[in-house]
Amino acid sequence: MMIRILKVRNFENGLKFKNGKLVALLEPGWHLLKTISGESIEILEEKDLFVCSKEFDQIVKSGLLAQKTELVDLKDDQRALIWVDNRFYNLLNSGRYLIWKTIKDIRIEIVDVNSLRFEHRQLYRIASTPAARELLETVQVEQGEVALYLRDGKFVEKLDSGFYAYWKSFANLKFIKVTLKEKLLDLAGQEIISADKVSLRLNAVLSYRVVDPLKYATISDTTEAMLYREAQLALRAVIGARKIDELLAEKDRSAGEIMSMLKDKGKDAGVEIFSFGIRDIILPGEMREIMNRVVSAQKEAEANQIIRREETAATRSQFNTARMLENSPTLMRLRELELIEKIAVKSDLKLIVGEKGLSGSLVNLL
Repeated sequence: MMIRILKVRNFENGLKFKNGKLVALLEPGWHLLKTISGESIEILEEKDLFVCSKEFDQIVKSGLLAQKTELVDLKDDQRALIWVDNRFYNLLNSGRYLIWKTIKDIRIEIVDVNSLRFEHRQLYRIASTPAARELLETVQVEQGEVALYLRDGKFVEKLDSGFYAYWKSFANLKFIKVTLKEKLLDLAGQEIISADKVSLRLNAVLSYRVVDPLKYATISDTTEAMLYREAQLALRAVIGARKIDELLAEKDRSAGEIMSMLKDKGKDAGVEIFSFGIRDIILPGEMREIMNRVVSAQKEAEANQIIRREETAATRSQFNTARMLENSPTLMRLRELELIEKIAVKSDLKLIVGEKGLSGSLVNLL
């Protein structure tokens, strides 16, 4: 038998095992140990916060560290928040933990996870830690959107904007985000034949927003594709029943009819359709030339009609003036004087006018 000296430093604890059984606790200080076969010493440091040992169960059962540690025994439906010196330190899963409480101020919060949703005043800070990411399912819902919360395939609730956390491993959780902002659906290059057999290409746009997120997410896997298809069918139904002249003259009316047809389809899918507009109507090259000639001929005919109308009005005015002059000698004399005045302004002309009129001619022309 030999004797050896062992020093247990401050904030250390020595555990003495004999033949694998815990028999004594060695406090900080100097210890004389007899080296007998089957004895071993394990040093535990209080600075580690958690007591980690292969003989954890023996340590807990013996109670040797009961004054220096706190036992946390978490059931399957429990989790624990560990606060060290009033700062969040860790999130613990179910199990047994032995925590040193001699050096630091330790606070432990036990949380019941049966409700699945985890709420805390410092939720975001807790959920940002590595341990929390393993235990929590988080979802961030931005302004202008909602999230549908489904548990085991069943809808539970609608989540408004905010940050949410749910415990993992208790159910199959799913979150479907749906934006409530206005969306535009572009229908470009739609090939349609009008009632008078003219092949057209249309560009249209549809604006809508989600008003029932649950319908929107569950009625169809791709609601946008469904709206696109219904808009195509409505375009063909309305445009195909009109002749090209009627379509060009009443484009807005056609767009209004299409929107009326789509509104009911939108309600079934949980969306509200705000507007539908036809941006462009593109005709084939030959048809465009024909339409240009027609428009040119119409404008030329309108111009000729306006010219003839003005000429007729001028002739009528001259006729009325001549009749007035014929019936009024005094007025005729005034017109003569006006004519003489105009001539005199532009030339060096001297006139002698008799009592009975112009005396028939100019007397002296210089």
